[in-house]
Amino acid sequence: MTFMFKRKPRLLPLLVCLAAGGAKAGADINAPALQPWGATKAQALSYLPTGAGDDRLAVSKRDGLLLLDPQGKTLSQVAGSFSGLDSRALGDKVLVASHDKNKQQVALFSLDPKTREWQAPMYLPTRDYAVNGVCLYRDQASNVYLFTVGEEGKGEQWLVAADSKRLATPQRVRSLPLPPEATFCQVDDAAQQLFVNEQNVGWWAYPAHAEADASRLPVAIVEPFGNVKKAAAAMALVPGGMLGLDPKAGQLNLYQQQGKRWSPVASLTLKGVTEPEHLALRETPKGLELLVQDGASSRLFEGTLDWKATPVELPPALPVVKPIVQTDIVMSQGDAADDPAIWVHPTKPALSRVLGTNKQQGLEVYDVQGKRVQHLPVGRLNNVDVRAGFTLGANTVDLAVASNRDHNSLSVFSIDRATGVLKTVGEIATPVKDIYGLCLFKAPSGEIYSFANDKDGTFLQHRLYPRGDRVEGELVRQFKVQTQPEGCVADDQRQRLFIGEEDVAVWAVDARPDQPATLTSVIKVGDRVHDDIEGLALYQSEKDTYLVISSQGNDSYVVVDAEPPFAPRGAFRVGVNAEARIDGTSETDGLEVTSANLGGPWSKGMLVVQDGRKRMPEQAQNFKYIPWSEVAKALHLP
Repeated sequence: MTFMFKRKPRLLPLLVCLAAGGAKAGADINAPALQPWGATKAQALSYLPTGAGDDRLAVSKRDGLLLLDPQGKTLSQVAGSFSGLDSRALGDKVLVASHDKNKQQVALFSLDPKTREWQAPMYLPTRDYAVNGVCLYRDQASNVYLFTVGEEGKGEQWLVAADSKRLATPQRVRSLPLPPEATFCQVDDAAQQLFVNEQNVGWWAYPAHAEADASRLPVAIVEPFGNVKKAAAAMALVPGGMLGLDPKAGQLNLYQQQGKRWSPVASLTLKGVTEPEHLALRETPKGLELLVQDGASSRLFEGTLDWKATPVELPPALPVVKPIVQTDIVMSQGDAADDPAIWVHPTKPALSRVLGTNKQQGLEVYDVQGKRVQHLPVGRLNNVDVRAGFTLGANTVDLAVASNRDHNSLSVFSIDRATGVLKTVGEIATPVKDIYGLCLFKAPSGEIYSFANDKDGTFLQHRLYPRGDRVEGELVRQFKVQTQPEGCVADDQRQRLFIGEEDVAVWAVDARPDQPATLTSVIKVGDRVHDDIEGLALYQSEKDTYLVISSQGNDSYVVVDAEPPFAPRGAFRVGVNAEARIDGTSETDGLEVTSANLGGPWSKGMLVVQDGRKRMPEQAQNFKYIPWSEVAKALHLP
């Protein structure tokens, strides 16, 4: 977009002067001198990524995509007409994104910074909106994403590179509701923040991670609500800081991030630039090296800005594991999938099943390839668990039990040990008013017990017993925690129950019905576990037993020893599998894990997690399968 102003005589050298208004008290920033740079006329510009050399990139509607040396001389180019520009390192190449005006498509080029040669571009499919801006983002697992900023608030995120290679076909991850007057975007990779302008309102910061929600925070707002004089346009980033261009006022505004808030540092007046439109900067030992484009002449100017933002302290990066299978989506839209359980076939592991609750309809049953094989519409089931070996009439079956929120009851299913087919065999009433979480416990005697909780903190323990071909329950114990719980899991061998009090801690308590319910702290909400505490599961091998916790507040999973002193073993995230076209996971409610050898990639067991935000493509929720061997490798577990 070009902002038209009355032209003024140019001054050489051009000076960037500190404006009196909008400066933070005590700010002492030396105004740099800008010099005309090169003879190229360009519409957008960029420095090469750190470590890729000292050259620059520019795009022109007339001259195409250009690689320029430090003096502005053209080294190589791609003919065409382009607008918008961003780049990221990709192995020993540079990935360059721009919008091809002739084709009306976003193009992604690979540039060899040593030979200065360009590879043939990869194109995004033609969109149903005009693309105003593009920017790239590299996540903590080195996947590279492209954001598009389009007309009328349309925006998208695409996966375009993984494992240091450009994808053969870009994969659309999600749509983004952006401001209607957005034309520019930039991403701070380390902070995982996407910055977008809204011309007559201000600048916004969005979470950039593919699994994040679409929330936003203001960076700066136009007067009278903020310090931006007239308009918010292009921006450039440094860790913890942002330069925003107000072209109508001819100013650069500097902002420093402080936690989740942004504070103005100074406003710098661009004198002699008629129509400033685009910015680029990079950190150097001398300060911030800055490129400014004048839309009136398409000329470029370069200088050094003596300002260094204070980087924001970021949480440590967690290792990422990839899912290799995802289930069919649940048969309800919105917040539907919740808690999985794994049923292991007693003789044919390949015929094992994953049970997943659909808290709007009932129970979904999947095979180990993720295909739905059964759907039982019995009501709003929240949590589910299984135990093997229950005598029902003349048969031995396995049991699955789920908390039913329609009836505040326990829905009981038998599992045929040969076929894995489930059928309803009971509905056990409970006295609670808002049933929620559930898990099962098998005592050394062979008796199977259920633990169900209410949102008010009440836990009920029932002994399950057969009556003919039905299952009934006897209430044998009741206890309570102070606030809302949900997830729980029982260690049958040690007769120990783990319960998650969502905003407080994971507790251990004796699972036996004739013992007091004395709570022992396992891990509290804090640096490692972020509320809500959701799903809990036990990985039990011959040598080791681990408790796996869904830390919903930061989309991660925490592993601790399942025996005192409950030592932490680490945390990880589940990220995108580009090759398999499976998205990562976020806002996980329930999870389950088994150490059983299910064959193939599951020789060391399987972790199943609910995915709260289904991406790539955006659909109803589902469940992801992760080989336990990958978790063990990521956390250096034996």
